[in-house]
Amino acid sequence: MRIAVIGQSLFGQEVYKELRKDGHTIVGVFTIPDKDGKADPLAEKDGVPVFKFPRWRLKGQAIQEVVTQYKATGAELNVLPFCSQFIPMEVQLFYFTSCIGLHRTLIHGDKKGGFTVFWADDGLDTGPILLQRECDVEPNDTVNTIYKRFLFPEGVKGTVEAVRLIAEGKAPKITQPAEGATYECIQKKDNAKIDWNQSAEALHNWIRGNDKVPGAWAEVDGQKVTFYGSSLVDNETAVNGQPLEIPGASQPGIVTKSGLVLFGNDGKTLLVKNLQFEDGKMIAAAQYFRSGSSAAVELTEEEKTFAEQMRVVWESILSNVSQIEDSTDFFKSGAASMDVVRLVEEVKLRASSCQLQNEDVYMNTTFKDFIQMCVRKLRGEDDEEELVVDYVSKNINNMIIKMPHQLFINGEFVDAEGGKTYKTINPTDGTAICDVSLAQISDVDRAVAAAKEAFEEGEWGKMNPRDRGRLIYRLADLMEEHQEELATIEAIDSGAVYTLALKTHVGMSIQTFRYFPGPVTDKTVDSLIQLLQMCKYIVCAIVIPWNYPLMMLAWKTAACLAAGNTVVLKPAQVTPLTALKFAELAARAGLPKGVINILPGSGALVGQRLSDHPDVRKLGFTGSTEIGKHIMKSCAVSNVKKVSLELGGKSPLIIFSDCEMDKAVRMGMSSVFFNKGENCIAAGRLFLEDSIHDLFVQKVVEEVKKMKIGDPLDRSTDHGPQNHKAHLDKLVEYCQTGVKEGATLVCGGRQVQRPGFFFEPTVFTDVQDHMYIAKEESFGPVMIISKFKSGEVDDVLRRANATEYGLASGVFTRDISKALYVSERLNAGTVFVNTYNKTDVAAPFGGFKQSGFGKDLGKANYLSVDFICQN
Repeated sequence: MRIAVIGQSLFGQEVYKELRKDGHTIVGVFTIPDKDGKADPLAEKDGVPVFKFPRWRLKGQAIQEVVTQYKATGAELNVLPFCSQFIPMEVQLFYFTSCIGLHRTLIHGDKKGGFTVFWADDGLDTGPILLQRECDVEPNDTVNTIYKRFLFPEGVKGTVEAVRLIAEGKAPKITQPAEGATYECIQKKDNAKIDWNQSAEALHNWIRGNDKVPGAWAEVDGQKVTFYGSSLVDNETAVNGQPLEIPGASQPGIVTKSGLVLFGNDGKTLLVKNLQFEDGKMIAAAQYFRSGSSAAVELTEEEKTFAEQMRVVWESILSNVSQIEDSTDFFKSGAASMDVVRLVEEVKLRASSCQLQNEDVYMNTTFKDFIQMCVRKLRGEDDEEELVVDYVSKNINNMIIKMPHQLFINGEFVDAEGGKTYKTINPTDGTAICDVSLAQISDVDRAVAAAKEAFEEGEWGKMNPRDRGRLIYRLADLMEEHQEELATIEAIDSGAVYTLALKTHVGMSIQTFRYFPGPVTDKTVDSLIQLLQMCKYIVCAIVIPWNYPLMMLAWKTAACLAAGNTVVLKPAQVTPLTALKFAELAARAGLPKGVINILPGSGALVGQRLSDHPDVRKLGFTGSTEIGKHIMKSCAVSNVKKVSLELGGKSPLIIFSDCEMDKAVRMGMSSVFFNKGENCIAAGRLFLEDSIHDLFVQKVVEEVKKMKIGDPLDRSTDHGPQNHKAHLDKLVEYCQTGVKEGATLVCGGRQVQRPGFFFEPTVFTDVQDHMYIAKEESFGPVMIISKFKSGEVDDVLRRANATEYGLASGVFTRDISKALYVSERLNAGTVFVNTYNKTDVAAPFGGFKQSGFGKDLGKANYLSVDFICQN
């Protein structure tokens, strides 16, 4: 017969070949236009006219020019093995095979499937049946598996047989029943949304029936996610992994090493292998929580040669691309499914140990990602153990935050002994955020043992400092990628205003982890490494406060890690969440197991055990002087472990009459109210020269009245809640004491009448040296103002130094000689001149007297007293 083949794809090409073998004459091939300069496989025909019409009809009417060219071929029969175009009825006597019924078969859970060859009619697959073939449908079959196993090979044979029946005049025309002979709209994406109120088997059938076109989808974390590669799961198998909230599902999915486990309303489960996001990016479902978080692989010379070989392969496939860059996207550059098959085979030819699947290409579409994936497979790193995190997820601050809440020991999130937990509280409204594991003594021992083993037996302590630095830099990068999430967690757990948390709590933490691995020049790196090598203690214990949860972690931890030590850290019991999120990011950055261990719990139990533990050789503590003394004693009695302490403060700020008034007022308020007064270097007492006292107080009160007290996540908020209820109560008591002793309460001094732990910014004047509030730290938004007589510089210095603390201090004056004179005589670790709160990661930070000893930040050989000046 004289046959016109209308269609496309490898399937169409195979039908063409078999028809030629069967003795038929192909008078014309009608296929689609070239795409990005590449012809369809069916178009590559020698000696046969090939037509590439972009369309056959326009506005419902056949294009006569196209029909005329078709009729000129003199075809007796038209065969449509596969065609994505709509062919008008003016072109008669054609039929085609349909895969639509196979999607429907899987969606309905039928046990039998197959294909049909139809005579043409205007309803597409509603015409009379010419030939049918069927196959068994396995429980985990997809369109793809059935296509490869049955539809492609048998479909080619069936199409050729149908032509033979027509040629012999034996082809039947069996009228279809009207019921079921439709598309059922199943190839429209909007209709493929998953209805979770079904059994696991029904969910599985829906997902595999829509795989890969149009793709079953659901909303996850605020975006459409499409599910691929579904299979039923044996419910007797335990499911361990990270929960994933899916709106409408009977229970959260679980991200496991094998993929995403989903639950039907019957409690049974199915497993999904791959996920695709709205931007087209496809990932393995097992990598959902670490998508985009893996560190880049540095290639060896041999691997670089392999990469260049693959670059040549990409160039041959993507012939329309002038140069293959790292960012070149395989599919956006014109590649199709047949090119995926070729690429996989090309890899096998050059690296037989790199066994790719088609999905690997779909999930690594840029050249760089593709090479990284291949190299990981060549190294055997693609099956690395997954980090399992039992998140508490919340939709807050216009984002989904995911918070670990278990202990982090030896690279794993685990429950505390006996499953003990406590509730961490949101100070904005006093409600519980989540339950957090409460570490016990046995948990401390396990963490210390893990840290010791990681140093003595693991790679961390033996690693080249620059290699450690690369991992720490990667950790800093991940912190930066998650900075909004970290700042949001910090805000709801500690009450920090979000904008401040983003810039200071999180921002300076990132800077700290980038500073300690070493500055940019080799000379300074070598110098710093020598210093850090002198700081090796093996296991370092760190106990941090609640006012800057993440930043205090960074200040204490970064230098320890850069020097090659391992860490066991106890966050403040009331603010554990950013420390646990940090642990997750450290693991994802590639820090070895046991290097970092995080133990939320009580100071009396966890802190005490760390102080006493014989395998801890260094302990860093930031907190109250009272607790610092107790820790110092325990460390001495146990094993004389080295200690660094950053304790209480009552930092004096002296403001002379020749100051720049507006700046002094602005910085004076910052010195007290910054971070709602929960600031270790806060100006605990202001000394004002008497000639400017009244004006200064007037201006401060005016500014205080402008401050907005409210939700720390509100970008316009100036002043958030105090950290926890007990601290709020102490502030109320502190102010009551000041009033009783005769100080003048100018404004504030009370709890704000609203839910949560809010306290009014407070100003006291007429504070005498003997008063309690003149000597003791409030650690809150309380400005303590005293006068001094003009010209009595030495007397105000005596009064400023008449404290047991010596953490920070400040002076405001336009007289540089006076500034130097005063700063040289203030007994404090840091002296601010015409500024305040200006810390830097390169400047050592620490105090004198009962404010502690030892330095955070900076190099170990910096001067003990640092001058931070702003002219």
